[in-house]
Amino acid sequence: MILILLGPPGSGKGTQAKLLVSQSKWPQLSTGDMLRTAISSKSALGIAAKSFMDRGALVPDEVVIGLIQERTKQTDAANGFILDGFPRTIPQAEALDEMLKSQGRSVGRVVLFEIPDLELVDRISGRRTCLKCGAMFHLKSAEPKKSGICDNCGNVLVQRDDDKPEVVRKRLEVYHAQTAPVAGHYTVAGLVRKIDARKSPELVAADLTLALK
Repeated sequence: MILILLGPPGSGKGTQAKLLVSQSKWPQLSTGDMLRTAISSKSALGIAAKSFMDRGALVPDEVVIGLIQERTKQTDAANGFILDGFPRTIPQAEALDEMLKSQGRSVGRVVLFEIPDLELVDRISGRRTCLKCGAMFHLKSAEPKKSGICDNCGNVLVQRDDDKPEVVRKRLEVYHAQTAPVAGHYTVAGLVRKIDARKSPELVAADLTLALK
């Protein structure tokens, strides 16, 4: 199974990907992790990626696809893998299709996490994070025992800049303009299954299991 999880930021893709990894033999491929590994190992692709990142430029699609191609040749990805956060654009989806075709493989399923923008803004902007231990809380669904204080280490909780409502709305605009059309690319091939991401993580996980059958 080669699985792609699509959905707006905050829709729960990452949470469900981690659950799947623990239940299956499929690794979760993170482009961010692959970039960091390639840069630290000073591989040819890592050096190329760093040259763009040092200038504050986006890493070109061909470099990212090259990293994914290298990663998918590792033994733990032989029986499949999970892509969360990639592809983000139609050109990336087309490049991924070509890369997999060269390996005699193809995407097996695309799961689209759906949730209204207003609910996402409320969900993400309510997050509060401990910068010391990394624990995360929510003003409505997971309140700390003492307001503004981390339950684990007693440090002050903060709202990260990318969790602020105005930033979340901007991220959603980018998602709808660039990433949402990727679902249409895979719908043509009959690969897309939709999930109501407003449900609890447990119910979403159950729906995801059904979507993979």
